[in-house]
Amino acid sequence: MAAQQFGSAEKQVIHTLPDADVRVEPCDGENKLHKITVTAKSPSLFISRRQVVTSYPEELILLILGIKGPGYLCDEIARDEDPAYVATSLKQDILSFVPAEDFRGKRILDFGCGSGASTMILNRMLNGAEIHGVELDPKLLSIARARATHYGTDPERLRLAPDGNTLPGNLGTFDTVVLSAVWEHLLPMERPAVLKQIWSVLRPGGYLFLNQTPNRFSPLESHTTGLPLINFLPDRFAHKAAVRFSRRTKPDTTWQTLLRQGIRGGTKNEVLELIRRACSGVPVLLNPTAASGDKDMIDLWYRTSAGSRMPVLKRSMWAMLKLMQMTTGAEFVPWLTLAIRKES
Repeated sequence: MAAQQFGSAEKQVIHTLPDADVRVEPCDGENKLHKITVTAKSPSLFISRRQVVTSYPEELILLILGIKGPGYLCDEIARDEDPAYVATSLKQDILSFVPAEDFRGKRILDFGCGSGASTMILNRMLNGAEIHGVELDPKLLSIARARATHYGTDPERLRLAPDGNTLPGNLGTFDTVVLSAVWEHLLPMERPAVLKQIWSVLRPGGYLFLNQTPNRFSPLESHTTGLPLINFLPDRFAHKAAVRFSRRTKPDTTWQTLLRQGIRGGTKNEVLELIRRACSGVPVLLNPTAASGDKDMIDLWYRTSAGSRMPVLKRSMWAMLKLMQMTTGAEFVPWLTLAIRKES
């Protein structure tokens, strides 16, 4: 990568990579903001988001570029800094069930904190709470810790898990555990062991929030491949369809890799059944509070997603899901938002 200095010189800089050019240009010198634009040079490069404005310093931008690559550079930055992105989802997925003041002075674990976007948002959103993070991937954790340093929070509260089945030692117990866009990335054999450990460090009366996870039986698998109906196929045929028809999937991608990327999502019944079978304490599934304005999980899903792309389509989906609920009693949502209280 051809890298040049930017910042004090206040000049546009282009980082040239084999499959893309990354342009960084100052757009607000007083606030030290930069606009990043990614332009693909290879038609096979999938770019999740092509442009973002950021307050990040040069070192943090280059760290994310080196680890996430040009296709996900802008998306990764936006996950933290764009208030209409992850912050909106986290706020609605948590505060629709429990008011913010109830978290003051409490210990919260952001399990699977990844690159730290959700952890930084929780720090801002739940002022007065003590936020900790656990991550399996050391490269992603390095971004999370750099973000913590950027915001002036303690990077030592972000810890590396020894493996996919084990929490770090001496974590202590927590009043709340958050799995934000995490459950789908756990392999099927990891889920029982991980959930048992998470539940064991959750205090009685505490909350487990599991959100931003695609529903296993959604007609469109939008998270990993962008393909319709693929999750209704057996593993073997789903794998073949993914590598043959998805632009996001390389021809040599293994089924194990696709599972780690989240292709199969999860279900509400799966989570509740695993807790009941392997854990002590009774899981109580919460509904949105009246103060949130949502009557059920379908309303919550629609409120969370309606402001993004394709609002007309999502409004139509909301009406269809409501009709299905009225006629069959089934409450189906494309993305899981679970709030579970641990009772003695």
